[in-house]
Amino acid sequence: MPKFTIQDVLPLPRTPVKIPRIGFGVFQDPPNKPECVSSCLAALRAGYRHIDTAQYYENEEAVGEAVRQSGLKRSDVFVTTKLGEPQGSVEKTLESLRASVERIGLGWVDLFLVHTPVSGSEGRREIWEALEKLKDEGGTKSIGVSNYGVKHLEEIKGYSSTIPAVNQVELHPWLQQSEIVDYCFKEGIVVEAYTPLVRTQKNDDPDVVSIAEAHSVTPAQVLVRWSLQRGFVPLPKSYNPERIKSNADVYKFELSDEEMERLNAKALPGGEGALLSVRSRDTNASEWQPEETSQKAGTSVIL
Repeated sequence: MPKFTIQDVLPLPRTPVKIPRIGFGVFQDPPNKPECVSSCLAALRAGYRHIDTAQYYENEEAVGEAVRQSGLKRSDVFVTTKLGEPQGSVEKTLESLRASVERIGLGWVDLFLVHTPVSGSEGRREIWEALEKLKDEGGTKSIGVSNYGVKHLEEIKGYSSTIPAVNQVELHPWLQQSEIVDYCFKEGIVVEAYTPLVRTQKNDDPDVVSIAEAHSVTPAQVLVRWSLQRGFVPLPKSYNPERIKSNADVYKFELSDEEMERLNAKALPGGEGALLSVRSRDTNASEWQPEETSQKAGTSVIL
């Protein structure tokens, strides 16, 4: 097992870009408010060098402001954002992508993703072609997708020679999405794991608790470490500076093969472990339902 550090990066295949192996998510951070700037600054002070935002989150400006306030070199911070919907033409969609780059205000973004596959095959193609143009003009260093199933990934091959650098999907021991993960690894697509902490809903799981106690770490640290050892790029999030720091402090211990197997065995059938609607992973994109429901019901909006 390689000895991970918080400085570790992964090369994005077919690009000169390298992505930090752990990122900081800002979903549900207050839109462009000081609280979002503060949480991002706390992450950057803790050693994170990768922040993941989206148009949908309405906090792109705050992420850019945090990077500027951090005093770090632009080249030392990896920034991701996402576009959810096509705008009716490649040129109009390209304008929306450019607007994100402008709002962030750092000159470029390192990774721009299609946020969801819900717009249908024509909409997905429109966004992808606009992303390719943005990359060509230097607005982004790399492009990829989020919430894509195998069918959606295969579809891109029909109209583009550009293979997504990343697929960002919900991943944790209770939702392992093996078909998608195996496909991405085979195709050389980096897999990012959102909701890796399961929104703390599994912090009292007996196996997670016993593993955490064995290593004198928190349940969240166990889950982040599981994600890293599975070869994913986890995107933990928190508002609390101490938890932000703790979630990235996962390099002084290693999960054994037996502990990994115990966590791997948590996968629930039929996607029952999803916090996002199971229909979001259906191969028919028209059935993807991003509406928000109660967290107690075990679903959430797009991440």
